[in-house]
Amino acid sequence: MWNTPNLLTLLRIVLIPVFVAVFYINAPWAPYAATMTFGAAALTDWLDGYLARRLGQTSPLGAFLDPVADKLMVAVALVLLVQADPRALLALPAIVIIGREITVSALREWMAEIGARAKVAVSAVGKFKTIAQMVSICLLLLHDSIVGSLAYGLGLVLLYVAAVLTLWSMVLYLRAAWPSLSGQVTPRPEEKEKNRASGLTGSS
Repeated sequence: MWNTPNLLTLLRIVLIPVFVAVFYINAPWAPYAATMTFGAAALTDWLDGYLARRLGQTSPLGAFLDPVADKLMVAVALVLLVQADPRALLALPAIVIIGREITVSALREWMAEIGARAKVAVSAVGKFKTIAQMVSICLLLLHDSIVGSLAYGLGLVLLYVAAVLTLWSMVLYLRAAWPSLSGQVTPRPEEKEKNRASGLTGSS
């Protein structure tokens, strides 16, 4: 259970309070430290998934912790950024992204309950969305640095790109799940067991 991918995922969760503490430090180096901390967490997101597939170390714990760690890190970062710059320009994409994560998480949980979790697997759009989110947040965290103005502007543009991809991926998830949501399809018992097993052995 405590393989390398899972330990990296746990490290990402541990970095959250470290990131919050560094974010509030009033020092010239703080924006760079906060960006590096968030960037390190984002790197573990890619690395744990890669190692899980490469080493064949997927596990139920990893399948559960990985998306939780991702969502916590992104949500915390967005809340802190909006608190530091409470303008509608930044709050709007942050609301869209956090709202989508809650919606899709609830959808996946419900689909797992009926044994159709595999129908709402991560899509390519979702992966691009994650990359845009991580890069945009890193740039936005540099707001009070020497390159603040340029980085913040680019980060804001990328955050809107991430918000659009977020809505797009949510539509794809809802469309895939719609037959089950609308009652058009009811999985057979053997399909439920197969889909549950598929959901538990997903990548970390």
